[in-house]
Amino acid sequence: MRWRDGTARLRIGRDDGTETVVPLEIAASYRARTRGLLGRDGIEGALLLTPASSVHTFRMRFPIDVAHLDRRMRVIAVRTMPPGRLGALRLRARHVLEAEAGAMHRWGLAPGTTVTVVPGAAQSGLRTTSR
Repeated sequence: MRWRDGTARLRIGRDDGTETVVPLEIAASYRARTRGLLGRDGIEGALLLTPASSVHTFRMRFPIDVAHLDRRMRVIAVRTMPPGRLGALRLRARHVLEAEAGAMHRWGLAPGTTVTVVPGAAQSGLRTTSR
């Protein structure tokens, strides 16, 4: 898939048969990936950096959750990073998701979870529906 900067929705399926859909910003260009969440006070939903295998939080204003995804959009690792840190390089990672600290736990995002990017305009808020 060829990624472009823009908005979409992130669909997170859970083991209990429900799914969570969150607004998603896609940062695919070098400029958008470099800017990331710098200069922001928060984010509604998540930011997908692609391609990416590591991140840093230098000059960030808030702690973030970071999820490394492989080429099949399966979560390899999730961690919370405070500002001023350099994240570990994940060799199998092809994409990185960023969100405000605690968001990924609320969404049920954990290692082994596969996420889906739904193209189109992001919807505000968070919704949970049954499959």
